[in-house]
Amino acid sequence: MLLIVACVAVVPIIWIWRRHPTPQARRHVLTVFVLFLTFDLVLFGAFTRLTDSGLGCPDWPGCYGNTSPLGAKHAIAAAQAAMPSGPVTQTKAWIEMLHRYLATGVGALIVVMTVTSWLRWRTRARLGLAQGQGELSPWWATATLLWVCIQGAFGAFTVTMKLFPAIVTLHLAGAMVLLALLGLQVVRGSPSPVRLAMSRAVHRWWVAAFVLLALQILLGGWVSANYAVLACNDFPQCQNRWWPEMNFAQGFELWRHLGMTSGGEPISFAALTAIHYVHRLMACLVLVVLVGLAWQLNRTPFWRRHSRVLAALLGLQLATGLSNVVFNWPLLAALLHTGGAAALVLTLTWIGGRAIVLPRQSVSAKSARVTLAPAPRKPGNLA
Repeated sequence: MLLIVACVAVVPIIWIWRRHPTPQARRHVLTVFVLFLTFDLVLFGAFTRLTDSGLGCPDWPGCYGNTSPLGAKHAIAAAQAAMPSGPVTQTKAWIEMLHRYLATGVGALIVVMTVTSWLRWRTRARLGLAQGQGELSPWWATATLLWVCIQGAFGAFTVTMKLFPAIVTLHLAGAMVLLALLGLQVVRGSPSPVRLAMSRAVHRWWVAAFVLLALQILLGGWVSANYAVLACNDFPQCQNRWWPEMNFAQGFELWRHLGMTSGGEPISFAALTAIHYVHRLMACLVLVVLVGLAWQLNRTPFWRRHSRVLAALLGLQLATGLSNVVFNWPLLAALLHTGGAAALVLTLTWIGGRAIVLPRQSVSAKSARVTLAPAPRKPGNLA
């Protein structure tokens, strides 16, 4: 297992170190690469869940005590023979293990980020060098490492607790937090970071959008973890009614096993309907606030690119969300819906990371753009 992880992590590290001679450039490119892999990991995690492969290897961290499904082929064959329609097949086992390999590789790269950040900080402190532009505190990488360890624990609990809905939802939410942490470090750790002025009014729109998006992602995770997407298969109504029969008490009973109430009884269809419908209603509110934010950003020339990216992602989310309902949850639409949510998190992080919130009288609507150029190098300076 460690050898596989080493192969995943070492190859990109060697490439980055050979291509980028300066420590700051290496750190920035490594962070971008880890962010890219983490986004892929979110998509692959969604693919694992949507193909019912989450229990393809029902133990952790290996597969029936083996490093890969190759060594567990007899155990997998026996489990599949005992339950042909169950969660264990060779294909599902490989999907689950590939997800674990990728996740562990991301964790290993974040360890490298943390170690190199502290070594650079120690070297600069020993030489008495001031922190340069785009230089991040090593505590950012440390916080990311601690968070990815928490994510790893949630990943283990997802398997050992047999897709417990609350754990699955928190695992998805934790992945979005990891994306935001890495995204902020990419924006703020650029060798030539660009900061853009933002009025307090627009910043309030941004805060509201981020909070509501976070809540909507939790609701979306709850829908997916409970397989409640198909509780409503029409739009804009649900089950041909504007207000279908719903059981909110069962639907939002958080600590229970998949498909069961806390009392051990099967969960009702009305509970699944409540889960789906709350997510749908919340989506309308989130859409209004994000459209409002995009409109506010579009009024200022230097924020227009961000506004257009935000508007495009909103269109994607609307299209894929409707496709999930109308076309009975197709795999591609479901994957794009998860990817769109992750991209929205990164876009709002990108906006917030670049923003400098200034008093109203200090903000020029046309030219409030600040480029933080790197500090000039000195003979003894570490680039």
